[in-house]
Order: sequence, then C-alpha cells, then structure tokens
Amino acid sequence: MIASGVNAPAGASAPDYTKLREYLIATVSQDLGADDLPPEMRKQALQDRLEEALARTKLTLSGSIRNRLLRDILDEITGYGPLQPLLDDPDITEIMVNGPKKVYVEKKGLLEKTNIVFENNLHILKIIDRIVSPLGRHIDSDSPMVDARLPDGSRVNAIVPPCAVDGASLTIRKFRKEKLTIAQLIEFNSLTQGMADFLRACVLGRLNIIISGGTGSGKTTFLNVLSGFIPE
Repeated sequence: MIASGVNAPAGASAPDYTKLREYLIATVSQDLGADDLPPEMRKQALQDRLEEALARTKLTLSGSIRNRLLRDILDEITGYGPLQPLLDDPDITEIMVNGPKKVYVEKKGLLEKTNIVFENNLHILKIIDRIVSPLGRHIDSDSPMVDARLPDGSRVNAIVPPCAVDGASLTIRKFRKEKLTIAQLIEFNSLTQGMADFLRACVLGRLNIIISGGTGSGKTTFLNVLSGFIPE
C-alpha cells in the first residue's frame, strides 16, 4: 500500500491533524495572496511562512508528523494535492481516482489500491480544475469530460457528473523519462530480433503501420520505439 494524502499519519489524531492542516493552509494562502513572486521563489516563501505559522501555534509535534504536515500543505498549495507523491514516484505509470477513497495506481506493471484519500468530491474537482485551468480548459456539468496534459507530458482524462454517476473521476497516464529502445524490448521478450528487423524495414520503406491495443498495453511506448527508426 502507498501511504499519503490528507489522512492523518500514525501518532496523530485525525480531526486535530485535519483542523491544523486547514488552519495553516488558510493562514499562509492569505499571507501569500498579495505577493507576486515567481514560482521558484514562491515555494520557498511558502515554506518559510508555514514554519512561522506553525511556530505561532506553540504545538509540539514529532519530527515525522511535522514533516508530513508541511509536505502535505506544500503539495496542496503548489502541487496537485494528494496526487503529488504519486506523480513524483518514477515507478508509477498510471494513477486512477475513482472517488475520494478509491485511488489506484499501476506500479511496475501491477495494479494496487493506495490509502491516499481526498477530503471529498469537491477536493477532487479542485485538483482537476488546477490541472486544466492553466491550459485554458474548463470542466463542469455542461462540459463534463476533458483531456489534457501535465507540464511533464503526462496524459490526463477527467470526467465529472452527469457523465460520472458516482462523482468525479480522474486518470493520469505517466511516461518514462528514459525512452525504451528496440534492444530493450527484445531483452524483455516483447518481440524477437526478426520482428524488430522487419519493423525497421517497414519504417524505412515508409509503409503504413497501425498500432492497436488495449489501455496500458504499450501503444505509445511502441510508437516511440518505432519513431527511432526514422532517418534524420
């Protein structure tokens, strides 16, 4: 299981942790509202003000709870909330949010449920809006489905009611930073050397090629590999 999200860490009371988190978010958000800082300076300013606001509460927190609290708040304000740790994990290739307490990932080829949670459906909608708004897109009951891309190229699909009958859902397909090569596909027994040679000849011969398969079967990965055969 992958642990993160807005649920309280071990050793902390869930209601108290949530109240403290909400108080600090409200405090630092108000403080930063008037500042016109570039992104790289904004995060450091936020970190500093969080430390100050937490010190003013005069609460004694363990190191692990304190670090987790600060990270959660930074992710909520500057990142994609509970999803940020999943986006930062290079081994995760797909993130599926089917409800506030139904967050799944595909990691190293295996599907698993995480214990990441959102506060409610409105929290999911807030993160979806944070993803699509910078792209000039919007999602609501009149336009309940949107496809978008994160700055790193990850593909995003979001659906909200009335198309999503059980509440908002979100899927993010991530891509490896290091592209696979044809030699690696042969090493993984995804195809043989003879198949690779044939496909190379097809690309060089400028033949039409259809790449077809189910969700997560590797179509984009395979297309990237084939594009490596295209001459300069």
